[in-house]
Amino acid sequence: MSRIVFYDLKSARFLKKRRQLKNFILTVFVEEGKLLNSLNIVLCDDEYLLSINKEFLQHDYFTDIITFDLSTESSSIEGELYISIERVIDNAEKIGTSKVIELHRVIFHGCLHLCGYGDKTSKQETIMRSKEDYYIQKYLTNVN
Repeated sequence: MSRIVFYDLKSARFLKKRRQLKNFILTVFVEEGKLLNSLNIVLCDDEYLLSINKEFLQHDYFTDIITFDLSTESSSIEGELYISIERVIDNAEKIGTSKVIELHRVIFHGCLHLCGYGDKTSKQETIMRSKEDYYIQKYLTNVN
């Protein structure tokens, strides 16, 4: 049985319908042909995520998400998503979308990384964006 847990180190009161989101996250993994064992989604602030970025990735800059694949076997996925709510809100304002949609995009982005998708090359980034858009649209259609 899959386990998905949200940890609010930084308030994200605008993230509603968490039960539906958890169920949909399972759909993402099923559609991608992956078995999810456990996923922790940690909602934090810029400084917390920056400290993780420095400590584990040796990067000294803000980011919206860091994904850790903690899987010990190839048959099922265990992972953690660390998401800066401040970056999500800032990015949403910059691109002209709602913070709710941007947060969902970032969550699906992390899930896609755990499914094996990259975003380092322009080709990978195009595929990643297409998948994010697909899952956002599917989620919004199913939830509303």
